[in-house]
Amino acid sequence: MVNKIEKMDLFEQYANDLIEEHLIPGVGIAFNQTNKRIYEKAFGYRNVENLLPINADTVFGIASMTKSFTCVAIMQLQEAGKLSVHDEIVKYLPEFKTKDEKKTKKITIHHLMTHTSGLPPIATHVYARKRSIDQDPSAKDYGLDLVNNPEAAIDTYEELISYISNQDFQLLGEPGMEFSYSNDCYGLLGIIINRVSGQTYEDYIIEHILQPIQMDNSFFDLSKIKEKDNVTSLYMSRHTSKGLEVYEAPLWWDAPSMRAAGYLKSTQNDILKYLNIFLNKGMAGDKRILQEQSVEQMIYPHVEFEKGRFYGYGLRVVPDYFGTAFINHGGGLKGVSSFMGILPDKGISGVLLSSLADVPSDKLFLGALNVLESRAPTAKHIQFTTKDLPLEKLQKYRGKFVSGEGMKVNVDIVDGSLAIISNAGNNPLRFIEGNLFIGTLEDQENLIEFLKDDNGEINRIFYSSRQIFKSYA
Repeated sequence: MVNKIEKMDLFEQYANDLIEEHLIPGVGIAFNQTNKRIYEKAFGYRNVENLLPINADTVFGIASMTKSFTCVAIMQLQEAGKLSVHDEIVKYLPEFKTKDEKKTKKITIHHLMTHTSGLPPIATHVYARKRSIDQDPSAKDYGLDLVNNPEAAIDTYEELISYISNQDFQLLGEPGMEFSYSNDCYGLLGIIINRVSGQTYEDYIIEHILQPIQMDNSFFDLSKIKEKDNVTSLYMSRHTSKGLEVYEAPLWWDAPSMRAAGYLKSTQNDILKYLNIFLNKGMAGDKRILQEQSVEQMIYPHVEFEKGRFYGYGLRVVPDYFGTAFINHGGGLKGVSSFMGILPDKGISGVLLSSLADVPSDKLFLGALNVLESRAPTAKHIQFTTKDLPLEKLQKYRGKFVSGEGMKVNVDIVDGSLAIISNAGNNPLRFIEGNLFIGTLEDQENLIEFLKDDNGEINRIFYSSRQIFKSYA
């Protein structure tokens, strides 16, 4: 398909402009087709001060890309007859509860895997990484409010279940009915893997996925970073009176009780080995990791969370991306912005890893994929028609929406238009239809929807794939 890599110059200029705009210290990107490298490029450095280069074996954090590994483990355990994705989770987590006992008993493993359990964003993940946050001066500059965390750290699986079970929150709805991206769901999946397999989550992933695929530079254990020569430095950004500033922030964050949600470290080469599972009907090299039926379940579009975008099991699914299916997932954490994707019908897989949070890794990845497929780097597979709303109709959307995860979304009217206001500036929202708007998050267009309660009043916003409740304080 790609014989003239010279055309990637178009992507590289586009990428350089984005990287310069966001001051990204280092980015590595690579694509395979039928397991052969068709494009690879490093931008910047893994350590800027010492001008250390990036290559396809440089170790980066991958953050929430880890979630698909968690789901591969669940599917393997289902194949072994040790669980079913349709089992209620209380079968394995009998001590788990919420205020709504009836709904809680209906939550299944499938609901956890698809973020449809009904759990709203709560502070579990903040306290799971509290020990890292408390010793990291750069935490104050992270995009979420994480430093105001007066409660005890969540270090164990038992503490994680206890914390969720004792929080005062209302489920978003019947299990299976409401999508809200949830690190808590994946923390619980990690516990289920532990209890069903008899191994720690990390040991299970290592033995049953990483080792068979020979992902030799992928690991959870932070002590291994010191053993590796080819590891990225981590960076943090902050807004100052002089503009955006990026600085080295070397401490890696960890969340021992929630590693299933996003704490694997890996490389471009290792991730491309892993993605072969989904291109080759469960095979990675000569090793069968999953049965074909399990792969089909993982990449099936189980729930539509935005128009044209679905969630499978630990993977996002776009059934019609310029006429073909596109399976993908990204990740974000301190010092991490990652993205991976495959076009199964074309045998194409790709991965992008970088060393700074809250940058448009997906936009960079899609720019490269577009050019590889002879499109403009900015090409969009779906277009939305927007229109103006009179000022009086915008008033009902104003408000502050606060997530237990530390996200604060302030929606107000600026210069006659609805906007999300943050330290990074104003993000204008353009009206599509109903209560649906389109805005820009991390330099990428995103759909934002306002949701109503039973009385018809707006009480939530769907933002950054999460349902966030309105604050009346």
